[in-house]
Amino acid sequence: MDIKRAKEEIKHTISAYLEKDENGRYRIPEIRQRPVLLMGPPGVGKTQIMQQIAEEMDIALVAYTITHHTRQSAIGLPFIREKEYGGEMHSVTEYTMSEIIASVYDRMESSGKREGILFIDEINCVSETLAPTMLQFLQGKTFGNQKVPSGWIIVAAGNPQEYNRSVREFDVVTLDRIRMIQVEADYPVWKEYASLEGVHDSILSYLDIRRDHFYRIETTVDGKLFVTARGWQDLSEMIYACERLGYSVDREVAGQYLQHPAVAKDFANYLELYYKYRKDYQVEEILSGVIRPGTLNKLKFAPFDERTKVVSLLLSALNTGFREVCRAEDLTAKLHGFLTGIRDGLSPDTSAHETGKEILEREQAAYDSRVAAGQDERALASLDGAALEELGRLIALPGTDLPGDPGFKPLREAFASRCGTLEALSAKAMQKLEFAFDFMEAAFGQSQEMVIFITELSVHPFAIRFLAQHPCDRYFMYNKSLLFSDNEAKIRQQLDEIRDLQIT
Repeated sequence: MDIKRAKEEIKHTISAYLEKDENGRYRIPEIRQRPVLLMGPPGVGKTQIMQQIAEEMDIALVAYTITHHTRQSAIGLPFIREKEYGGEMHSVTEYTMSEIIASVYDRMESSGKREGILFIDEINCVSETLAPTMLQFLQGKTFGNQKVPSGWIIVAAGNPQEYNRSVREFDVVTLDRIRMIQVEADYPVWKEYASLEGVHDSILSYLDIRRDHFYRIETTVDGKLFVTARGWQDLSEMIYACERLGYSVDREVAGQYLQHPAVAKDFANYLELYYKYRKDYQVEEILSGVIRPGTLNKLKFAPFDERTKVVSLLLSALNTGFREVCRAEDLTAKLHGFLTGIRDGLSPDTSAHETGKEILEREQAAYDSRVAAGQDERALASLDGAALEELGRLIALPGTDLPGDPGFKPLREAFASRCGTLEALSAKAMQKLEFAFDFMEAAFGQSQEMVIFITELSVHPFAIRFLAQHPCDRYFMYNKSLLFSDNEAKIRQQLDEIRDLQIT
C-alpha cells in the first residue's frame, strides 16, 4: 500500500490499542497489541508519518534508528549484584535500564503524556549480537528484562533485502506476533504531501512528466544508483536556498541528492530550462495583468513542452499565493480563538477571568509539551508557534492592561487590522488568478494547455481550499466545459465540505 494508506492504518491501530473500557483498562489486552512493522524502501517517509501521527493524535513519540545502537545501549550495561537463593548468597548479573526504555520514561516526564509511540527504524538491519534482542523486543515488548511501559505502542520499520545487504529475515515465530504493513513508493500520494510542504515546483513539474524518475534503485557494476523521495525533498530545500543566495543548482549539486547520474543530469537540464522560461516569459508580469503581444506570438510557435512549462510556472506562482492566504487564514483563526478567550475573561458576566498573559502562558505550556512529546517541531512552529508569537506581541500593546473593554480595545483594533491584511492578501491572490485566466485565454484558448491548467487547480490542496473560500466563475466555467462536466457537482460538493470545515 502507499504511505498515506499506511498512515491511516497505523492511526486506526493506535486508536484501537488505546481504547479503554469504563474501568480505564485497555479493551485490547497488551499481550494482543501486536507491534506494527512497516516494510518498504528507504526514503518513502516512514519516519515522517510517525511525527504526523503523534501530532494529529496528540500523543508522545520516541524514535530510534536501531542500527546506531549496540546491544549494551539497547538492553543496558551489566553489573554484579549479590542475592540470596536457598539460604546462600550468590553473585548474579543484572542490567542497568535500557537507554531506549529510559528515553520513553524521560519523554513521559518532560511532556506529561503517558501514552505514545515507540518507533524503531531499520529494525531488520541490526548487528548479529543485537538481532536476538530485537526478536525479543517484537515478541515480548521488552529490552532485556525491562518492559515497554503500558500505553506505548510499538511501531518498527525495516527495508526489504533488495535495498540493504545487512537485512535479516524474521522467523515465523516473530512474524506471527507482529502486524506487517508493506509500503511502496507512490508519486501521486507523495505529490499531495509535497504540495502541502511547499516542495519546489520545478521538482513537481519535472516529476509530473518523468514519474519513472521519482523513485529508482538500481544495482550496477559501479554500485548502487538511487533516487528517493527524501532526496527530492532535501534537494528542494537546497534549490530554495540557492535562489535566495543567488547560487546556481547544476548537475553536480543535483547529483549530491539524486545519486543516479542520468536522473541528476536530466533534472539539471530541466531546471535550467525552467529558469530560462521564467525569465523569458516574465510570469510575475503576466500575473500583474501585462500581456505582451511578443509573448503570445512566441508561444504560438513554441513546442508543446515549452508551452506546458509556462503553464506550470503560472501555477507555481499562483499556488504560492494560495499557500500564503491559507496560512494567514489559519493564523487569523488561531488568534481569534485566543482573543475570544481574553474577551470572555474581561467580561463581568462570566466566571472565567483568565488574562491575556495567563492564556499565553497556558498555550505556550501546551505547545512546549507537544514539542517535548517528540511531535514535528517544524510543523508546530509554522502555525502554533507563529500564533503564540503574535499573541505575545498583541498583549504587549499599550493599554491592554486596563480592565474591561478599554483593555480589549487595542486587541480588537489590531485584530481588525490583521483581518484587513488578510482580505487584501486574498484579493491579490484572486486578482492574480483572474489575470492568469486572461493570459491563458489569450495564449491558448480552450486547448490542452487550458485543460492542464484547470486540472492542476483542481488537485492542488491550497488551490482547492482557496477556491472553496473564494469561488472563481471562470474556473467553474472551464471546469465544466473542458474537463469535469460529469463531475462538477462532486467537485462543488468537495469544495463546500472544505468550506464548512473552515473556522469563520
